[in-house]
Amino acid sequence: MMSRNSPDEIILSEGEALGLARDFLTAHGLSAAQAEAVASALCAAQRDGCASHGLQRLPGTLDTMAHPAFNRMADPRPEAVTPAVTRVDADYGFSILAAERGLPSLVANARRLGVAILAVNNGFHSTALWPVVEKIATHGLAALSMNPTHDWVAPSGGTKGTLGTNPIAFAWPRAGHPPYVFDFATSAAARADIALHRQRGQEIPAGWGLDPQGRPSTDPAAVLAGAMLPFGGHKGSALATMIELLAGPFIGDRTSRQSAAFDKGAKAAPCHGELILAFNPDLFQFDSAQPDLEGTPQDAAEDLFSRITQQGARLPGDRRYAARAAAAQHGIRVPKALYERILRLFPQQE
Repeated sequence: MMSRNSPDEIILSEGEALGLARDFLTAHGLSAAQAEAVASALCAAQRDGCASHGLQRLPGTLDTMAHPAFNRMADPRPEAVTPAVTRVDADYGFSILAAERGLPSLVANARRLGVAILAVNNGFHSTALWPVVEKIATHGLAALSMNPTHDWVAPSGGTKGTLGTNPIAFAWPRAGHPPYVFDFATSAAARADIALHRQRGQEIPAGWGLDPQGRPSTDPAAVLAGAMLPFGGHKGSALATMIELLAGPFIGDRTSRQSAAFDKGAKAAPCHGELILAFNPDLFQFDSAQPDLEGTPQDAAEDLFSRITQQGARLPGDRRYAARAAAAQHGIRVPKALYERILRLFPQQE
């Protein structure tokens, strides 16, 4: 399985990394369909250099699967609510499988109607959002995804956790280029990034969080026990609140506070809803009455992207695509300590 290794890293092919994660999950009793979906998402993140959402999360799936409500055999089925709205109950399994099963309806509805909604309910969420919106964009659609988490984040001006890290992801299709994709938490940093700093014995930057007494802190352990902070002060706080409302009450699911209460101290991945929207950019074209607008809307989008990159600025997602290309040529890098930990956590054969 291993080749070109160093004392600190294991190099795996994409197939080997996927097999490792899939075998780990099925060995712990997860259904084959869920294992495939979760393993694919975690390996995609590892491949693309997103360590905080990659194989590092594999050991934590054991805490999630140990939650009393978790369903190892969850079999989510899409349900048409309206011609534009699809709902998939994740059946208290990992939400990624429910999202994937709802994508065909979402894509078809958006192509036909111009805009469509996919609501995922009752799912334990433990993966990044960008793989799903990127997949939607490969169908020529723009996509937006968001979800609450647990109430780890204090609102701007507050001292106690009320909001979630509440990630939001967006993708725009591009002809001849990979989709334009961003995915970020509305907190100053992702919780997994703070956990990585703690694991490595490193301080976190100022402004990422508060200790349990509500005081600013650069100690990752203190912030994980206290409260994180939103990015951009009141702006990030407002955006996080919007996500709470749209991916919580709007789709009939939990807020971050309710998700944390549902956890009951199990330290599982948050169980909540996810809102995914898809838009058809081909629905509108420039009107002949607009002589100042030349070409197509997609031409205008490409002009925007080129004006960004011509200044030396990086488009979101470019670093992931570069890491993906490197992994295809040289393999996927996995810290040796993490690799060995995963192997130790396989069930012991009697």
